[in-house]
Amino acid sequence: MPAATNKPRIGVPYRTRKEELTGADRKLEPYLRAVRWAGAEAVPISLGLSRDALAQLASTLNGFVLSGSPADVNPARFHAAPHPAAAAPDPDRERTDFALLEHAFAEHKPVLAICYGIQSLNVFLSGTLIQDIPSELRSPIQHDWDHDKGEPEPFHGVQIERGSRLAEIAGATEARVNSSHHQAILEPGRGLRVVARAPDGIIEAVECTGADQWIRGVQWHPERMVETDSLAQALFRDLVSAAAARHLPTSAR
Repeated sequence: MPAATNKPRIGVPYRTRKEELTGADRKLEPYLRAVRWAGAEAVPISLGLSRDALAQLASTLNGFVLSGSPADVNPARFHAAPHPAAAAPDPDRERTDFALLEHAFAEHKPVLAICYGIQSLNVFLSGTLIQDIPSELRSPIQHDWDHDKGEPEPFHGVQIERGSRLAEIAGATEARVNSSHHQAILEPGRGLRVVARAPDGIIEAVECTGADQWIRGVQWHPERMVETDSLAQALFRDLVSAAAARHLPTSAR
């Protein structure tokens, strides 16, 4: 059982099973740091847990951040053939994400889905994906970025839908975001509202339409912007605020 705490507990799955097994958690740490910055306890979630162990852990958590990943969601999950440029799927990550999402929807717990996470969320809700933006869309906007080549991270503008929760917390209908992905939502899943797009039409953010369900997905990486960007800060603060409403003292669990 977790130690008693007054902070909401936010679960964050490892990016891939390989990274977890090799201890390569350098790229997971920004997600954990952003959750802690916003005032919650960050709880890494192993991708090797049994279904029962994962369910038990999820029951002690108040919300979730679905992290990015170098893997791609298995296209068989949205009835498509693999694109030649698609990365290999990570079955353990998919299994974990889907179990966490099932729990979050059933228990009305908040989820912030980031990059791979928004794609996983969309497929969980029977949506589809663009499997390779450069070859399928041929956009002039650079969406993909190789972290390890030492090149500057690309940024681009997004247009935010008026009346959305994202526009409300942003205090604006435009934002500038970083970009590190070669896939994106094609057809939104059931119950998802598109609330931001890049100038080339790529879907950059979605929200769940259920009034009592705090589910947000963004294609960019706010965890890498949380120290300086007001929208990134607002996203994590809003998540933690929603999780705090689901917070139960350890003695009550």
